[in-house]
Amino acid sequence: MLQAASQNSDLSGRESEFDVELHRVFKVFNGETAVRGVEVQIRRGEFFSILGPSGCGKTTTLRLIAGFETPSAGEILIGGRSMTRVPPNERPVNTVFQNYALFDHMSVWENIAFGLKLKRIGRSEIQQRVEEMLQLVKMEAFANRYPKQLSGGQRQRIALARAIANHPAVLLLDEPLGALDLKLRKEMQMELSNLHRNLGLTFVTVTHDQEEALSMSDRIAVMKDGKIEQIGSPTEIYQRPRTPFVADFIGETNLFEGTVEHQDADTIVVRSHSGLKLVVGRSPEAEPLSHHAVVSIRPENIQLHGTPPESAPNLYRGQLQTAMYLGTHTHCVIRLDSGELVTLRQASRPEDLPSPDSPVYLSWLPHQGIVLAA
Repeated sequence: MLQAASQNSDLSGRESEFDVELHRVFKVFNGETAVRGVEVQIRRGEFFSILGPSGCGKTTTLRLIAGFETPSAGEILIGGRSMTRVPPNERPVNTVFQNYALFDHMSVWENIAFGLKLKRIGRSEIQQRVEEMLQLVKMEAFANRYPKQLSGGQRQRIALARAIANHPAVLLLDEPLGALDLKLRKEMQMELSNLHRNLGLTFVTVTHDQEEALSMSDRIAVMKDGKIEQIGSPTEIYQRPRTPFVADFIGETNLFEGTVEHQDADTIVVRSHSGLKLVVGRSPEAEPLSHHAVVSIRPENIQLHGTPPESAPNLYRGQLQTAMYLGTHTHCVIRLDSGELVTLRQASRPEDLPSPDSPVYLSWLPHQGIVLAA
């Protein structure tokens, strides 16, 4: 572990503050554009996630960084150096794949040592590095086992150890936890975060799992149709989405499309297509909106009432449709009198909720909503 951190610190002497840069990168397959003008700068030592639905271009972007694909246009730099003519095996990166890509006929020890032997590293240093990596991923007792004798989480640890043993400047992770069950996936999220913190390497991962990206990343790039919709910290992406797609893709939200009726320094009033009047607080730096807009309100920001409160700027009547008890909270769906379905989360138990045939009232404060350009 100490050697890996030392190796990365040696690389930090480079002029660029960024380990990975993509400048107006395009990738076209048989006339179909998979990556559209991606512009990204990833800082040294950062845990950076590329998040998006299947087919959005995130894996292609990772393969472009690794060198497994060649950009149709644009430039990719690693450590300030152009990678245009650099083959994958000569780039200072290693990739961890979703299917682990371990050699079944080799022991755990041999798998970790494989890349080091290819680089013709001395036998004593290989021995030291492999032992170091086994200790790092807490797999010392499994050195003589074979991949088929390991669980999914153990195989993933070995894949990580093999990738890190080569002391890459950048570790690329392609849906690294996708093949694991929910409980093991959460455990491995903590393992990856700890590894990143201890090693100081730059991690670039692609995932479609919003919770995974939010829990591990320093910054997240949200992709849609080959383009970057937004880059920001997990807090920025969740609390201040810039587009309806980002608001809807990250976690859950309720979206109301409509027209802007009024806007001043403090508030924006949007009239939804169904006639709801939505009052939203406005941030001082917000630019004036055009005629059409979308209001986003997160389920956890909506309050449920059996009787209407005395004063609420956003107050709507409806009926309870479903209530699903999920342990930490109850997930409710309310049909408003206007016909729209609204989801919300309640800390109460299902038996504390009103009956489906009773009217209920929803409210939220203006600052709890976000207005987005339609």
